[in-house]
Amino acid sequence: MGVASTVCFTFPFTSTTVTRSVLRRRQLHSLLAPSSFHICSSSKWGSNPQRSLVKINARRVSCSLLEVEDDLNDDESCELVSGAEVSIGEGDDSISAYLFKAVKNNNGTGILLLSDIYGFEDSSTRDFAYRVACNGFNVLVPDLFRRDPWTRDRPTTIFEEWMAKQQPRRVAKDIDTSVEWIADEFMAAGISKKLGIIGFCFGGGRVIEVLSRDQGARFGVGVSFYGTKMDPLIASNVKVPVLLISGDSDPLCEVRVLHEIEKSIGNGSRVVIFKGRGHGFAHRPVSPEEDTDAEQAFSIMRSWLHDDLDSKN
Repeated sequence: MGVASTVCFTFPFTSTTVTRSVLRRRQLHSLLAPSSFHICSSSKWGSNPQRSLVKINARRVSCSLLEVEDDLNDDESCELVSGAEVSIGEGDDSISAYLFKAVKNNNGTGILLLSDIYGFEDSSTRDFAYRVACNGFNVLVPDLFRRDPWTRDRPTTIFEEWMAKQQPRRVAKDIDTSVEWIADEFMAAGISKKLGIIGFCFGGGRVIEVLSRDQGARFGVGVSFYGTKMDPLIASNVKVPVLLISGDSDPLCEVRVLHEIEKSIGNGSRVVIFKGRGHGFAHRPVSPEEDTDAEQAFSIMRSWLHDDLDSKN
């Protein structure tokens, strides 16, 4: 079991890495019981801009980590996914992005995924986007940092200097450009009535900003993983349900703030807190225990997307 065919993508995410990751998660899934987590809520679940396709490749992988709710075999749980780097916008406003599309059983729904500070080329982010696409979605991951993401080899003493260069207005404009592109790609043709949005860390904080500007016009649902620098004051402008996932040991995403945002948004929004988990556990787990909770978080998010977007599309 493992990789049925090996075709490398254009980003630094090799088939060897996929094989090891999937086998590791498969072993953990069979050996470890799920960790406990809290679902904190009283509510009920309730023409295209110019682009250039750089390269398209496809492969089939075993996504056993998706098999949390359903007894599906490998072929059913993870269909063929294509990946292509795209250029969005024109001239100086042009930005790069990566588009993952489910080749088989594509539900036609577009998902905008906003990365953490490590950018759209980071293997953990693209791995997660690939897994979302495995469930029939079309996932666009834009470059929020204009080819200058934070890297682990930089000294932490210059982090604030680097962050200051990521001007909020420029980031918001690039995100809006991405929203226009994905809306034209999947909504203008009548393929999808509503879009979804997911964000991690830096991108998770931007989810609330994007939805507050959109006010339900294009997006039907949102998911924020341990969002940073979120403003509860603008949450009241959000008109769609948002799933807020974090850990109770995350110093960058206070549980109190998440509950304030949940209360302000309403509309069936929900906070999910994992005990003992810190920042980044859902998309870059660093221990067997975090890996198990990452599977749980993915399963919750998957159900959230399907329940809300399927009913609207």
